[in-house]
Amino acid sequence: MAKRDYYEVLGVEKNATEAELKKAYRKLAIKYHPDKNPDDPSAEEKFKEAAEAYEVLSNAEKRQRYDQFGHQGVGGAAGGGFSGGGMSMEDIFSQFGDIFGGGSPFESFFGGGGRGRSRQAVGSNIRIKLKLNLDEIANGVEKKIKYSKKVVADGVTYKTCSTCNGRGQVTRVSNTFLGQMQTTSVCPMCHGKGQMVDKRPPGADSDGLVSKEVTTNLKIPAGVEDGMQLSVSGKGNEITGGSSGDLIVLIEEIPHDELIRDGRNLIHNLYISFPKAALGGDVEVPVVGGRVKIKIEPGTQAGKVLRLKGKGLPEVQGYGKGDQLVQVNIWTPKKLSTQEKNMLKELEESENFKPQPQGDKSFFDRMKEFFH
Repeated sequence: MAKRDYYEVLGVEKNATEAELKKAYRKLAIKYHPDKNPDDPSAEEKFKEAAEAYEVLSNAEKRQRYDQFGHQGVGGAAGGGFSGGGMSMEDIFSQFGDIFGGGSPFESFFGGGGRGRSRQAVGSNIRIKLKLNLDEIANGVEKKIKYSKKVVADGVTYKTCSTCNGRGQVTRVSNTFLGQMQTTSVCPMCHGKGQMVDKRPPGADSDGLVSKEVTTNLKIPAGVEDGMQLSVSGKGNEITGGSSGDLIVLIEEIPHDELIRDGRNLIHNLYISFPKAALGGDVEVPVVGGRVKIKIEPGTQAGKVLRLKGKGLPEVQGYGKGDQLVQVNIWTPKKLSTQEKNMLKELEESENFKPQPQGDKSFFDRMKEFFH
């Protein structure tokens, strides 16, 4: 079953602070602790799932890789050999003992604890498409990208929001039949920024922002796939009193003229003449970055698949490369001269040219051998 998004597992936003991550994990660890749920077999799995998510997101380096590449960026699990499903309770408490204050998680939970920082306002993300050819995907590439983003205008000044006094949130007290109830929500005037525009120059919008064309260098890792999204932190739109959003790069793969991609493997359909198949010899085939010669054995049958090991593509943040598979097809001419027809009629009568398929494997059997 596909892994759930780690932010979804912990129930936090992508820009959650370290304190918010810790608080969310602590809450789930208490809720799903096996000692508290002896009759619920799924509780332990949820407990471990939360531990796996926190292990990644609480580590700045792993969190950056996860934000860019998803589960693939951290080895499909938590990275570094960690896997929530294969970790014992002792391992989890040993690794995250500080979450529970070094003692019982229930004692730590009911003992209180500090509150996390209020969430900082974040600018909106910008999404762009980036087309890459197979050579760039195979080797990785650095691209200089131009795009338009919202930035704080020169000369704009701000003042503290009078509604929330710069806190970004407002607290209301209402009377109910149970007594007074206090609720906190985002400030409706500054929308959580804590500041409002005081003076803005001509051309700036109501938030004091203007559009500006910017240039940034993007390092695209080898092995990316069509449809994959890469996230570049802080390169999105700016916002008053907060941090910039992200630049989301959607990868579009330009189809190759002669190579077909299948995950990490590449497939090439090779067409050879009947004499070449019968007599054998060297032929040239395309590979990423150029062409190579391969040997066709005498008597090669149509549908034979040749493997060029290591001539495929790398996996993002992985090791090794896939292979290139060359499927041999025998080209049959559609028009023949009288002399060619006479030659072929003579060969047709030869015993050696009569089909003898016994023992030959089907195309599907041959493909199974390569992928299993």
